[in-house]
Amino acid sequence: MSATLTLPGRTQPLTLEPPPWPAAHRPASSRRAYAAAHVAASAGGEIDWESTLGFREYLWSHGFGIAEAMDTAQRGMGLSWEQARELIQRTAARAAQTGGLLACGAGTDQLSDGASLAQVSAAYEEQITAVEDAGANVVLMASRALVAVARSADDFRDVYGHLLSGVKRPVILHWLGEMFDPALAGYWGADSFEQAAATVLEIITRAGSMVDGIKLSVLDADKEVWLRRRLPAGVRMYTGDDFGYAGLIEGDEHGHSDALLGALAAITAPAAEALAALDAGDHARYRAIIEPTVPLSRTLFEAPTYQYKAGIAFIAWLNGLQPEFAMVDGFERRRSDEHLIRVFELAAAAGALIEPELAIERMTLHLRIAAAA
Repeated sequence: MSATLTLPGRTQPLTLEPPPWPAAHRPASSRRAYAAAHVAASAGGEIDWESTLGFREYLWSHGFGIAEAMDTAQRGMGLSWEQARELIQRTAARAAQTGGLLACGAGTDQLSDGASLAQVSAAYEEQITAVEDAGANVVLMASRALVAVARSADDFRDVYGHLLSGVKRPVILHWLGEMFDPALAGYWGADSFEQAAATVLEIITRAGSMVDGIKLSVLDADKEVWLRRRLPAGVRMYTGDDFGYAGLIEGDEHGHSDALLGALAAITAPAAEALAALDAGDHARYRAIIEPTVPLSRTLFEAPTYQYKAGIAFIAWLNGLQPEFAMVDGFERRRSDEHLIRVFELAAAAGALIEPELAIERMTLHLRIAAAA
């Protein structure tokens, strides 16, 4: 049933209609798509394991793989390595039951400041082992500790070369721009994109078959296409561009990007339907469905970009996928009420609110609490 709400500062009521998407989707066949999932919490800030794992089952039900324990799950921003390891183990156990595709972040966030290159490598190895022992694929995350200690691109080549020589299965490399994490400025030992890309391409080429692909999150579609066209045959470009994903996933005559995106956790049902249209070769329908999601994603990821996680949790709460709008370390408070109002409007326009009556009920509650604060 439809539902109506007049939002603060708006003169016209907003009416939500049930979106036309099916309740489940098959995994896309023409693209590989991972949704980077957040962590739900109770009102007291403890991890809500039932809701957190239930959200992953929701993503799997729409055909997405799960990118687990990534920056969307607040790695280095409220989620400790001990918590991340438990998250990986719990999600991997659920993936074994459901058959869901799973890749998990391995990084160095157990280290304290001032680590050496040897300690960075050892920390990576500890986390890689934890992911592989859980039965999941590895996403080799960008490391704050490595960028802090590395003195040149050679240090990145040496560390990554060592790690890739020891993994059991092909991994996804993780290039996260400083807009997502300011501490990663100068990653790969270079300030310019082209120099950094040259180092990455050398690392990938040397690793041979042990690199499945690279996730690129620099919010620049032209740079992504430039790098995508230079990747060795068989190496995937996983777009992490939450601004330009629509065109990057659709691709051009030279190829397309696959996806590893936090945005997919917010636009799950319409994105799955859009990918089904691509599978059918219906590019016009793909664009008609996916393009209305872009304004929502651009708002979720507006500066400061790393606070996007709050909006993803907000949409999950509006959709009844967690009982509280709460995150680890109180992260839900990082965005303003006006921002969340715009998220609500744009989620409605994108068809991302799957239960209109519940979404209106919860938005009304949120506004009442905000007004009383």
